[in-house]
Amino acid sequence: MSAAIEADWDGHLAALFEHFHRNPELSFMEVKTAARMAEELREAGADVTENVGGTGVVGMLRNGEGPLVMLRADMDGLPLKEDSGLAYASTVTQVDADGVEYPVMHACGHDSHITALVGIARYLAAHTDKWSGTVMLVVQPAEERLGGARAMLEDGLYERFGKPDYALGFHSAAGAPVGTINVPDSNNLFSSSSDAVDIVVHGVGAHGAYPHAGRDPVYIGAEIVTGLQSVVSREVSPLQPSVITVGMFNAGTKRNIIPDRADLQLTVRSNDPAVRAQLLEAIERVAVNTARGHGIAEDMLPEVIRQYGTPPGINNDALARRLDAALRGAFDEETVVVTKQSGMGAEDFAYFITEETGVPGYFFSIGSTPLEDIEAAANGGPAVPSHHSPFFRIDGEATVTLGAKALITAVMDLAPPQ
Repeated sequence: MSAAIEADWDGHLAALFEHFHRNPELSFMEVKTAARMAEELREAGADVTENVGGTGVVGMLRNGEGPLVMLRADMDGLPLKEDSGLAYASTVTQVDADGVEYPVMHACGHDSHITALVGIARYLAAHTDKWSGTVMLVVQPAEERLGGARAMLEDGLYERFGKPDYALGFHSAAGAPVGTINVPDSNNLFSSSSDAVDIVVHGVGAHGAYPHAGRDPVYIGAEIVTGLQSVVSREVSPLQPSVITVGMFNAGTKRNIIPDRADLQLTVRSNDPAVRAQLLEAIERVAVNTARGHGIAEDMLPEVIRQYGTPPGINNDALARRLDAALRGAFDEETVVVTKQSGMGAEDFAYFITEETGVPGYFFSIGSTPLEDIEAAANGGPAVPSHHSPFFRIDGEATVTLGAKALITAVMDLAPPQ
């Protein structure tokens, strides 16, 4: 398998990866990317359906009796001007849904994910003697907006194409060295929940020199910001990670005018569904009752608007133990690395494998930065660019080929030949 995937990189996948990197598209606007993926999957032998959940693509590879294994790759880019220095760097722009034209970049490695999915499809179609069953190849839009997975499910993904027996995926990891498959530790957590929450604080405008004549939404909003931090520090168990970050506070037009409105934008993170619900309830309670304490009328209380979100991503325990063992059996001991959570990033693959779906899931990351770059950064050299940075760059060959090999290994373990 290894030689076949590496040969396919040289003969087909390298050019495809560079094409996707040069031509990124924004969330829910991945029209050209989706069309190219549909073409590639059809040429590989899959039965392809387009426009699932917007721009999503589903390819079905059927090979006799056996389980239905879903493999997912996300395809959207980010509104960033690329400064990676790569010869195939993006220079494209795109008008987003807000009507604004943005530079667009693959600054999170999604180009590597979809290229690997093509490589997997091509290998499985050419080696039907090595597996048996059905593989569902899911090309998902809008992971960066945490809406694509949900949109595909709401468009009947599991009803139209079958409820998977297993759902698998991977993500590139800029902070991890190439040649590593990074699997979660025994808690099986691969991503935190994330919720985007807006708070609109209403007040009564007045002259800045006569604050008593109004109700100041800036002051009320500032108290809300402070009060929200008490939710994390005094209401949530100290053993449960949680974050409420107010990333935007916008109000007013002039220094001596008390405005009648303040807008706050929050990101909310947790690792547990119950804590997630607790945080979201508390945000509304703090916002509304802070305003009440300042005498805001009941018909002018803050609006708390949940824009979008995704649950925490947790691998199925039995499946994780099985596939961790399969990967360790297929690769060198140094390749499969157990990792601990180092931040509270989110990943909407979690929607595909919630308890409500009943689909066991397995998600991991592939090291994407040359070890010498990581060591140089540790010794005072240039920092390794993070995901969502205009300087982001990964080793495409190492990421695509190892990601493909890992998922093919998982498919052959879960759907062995009959």
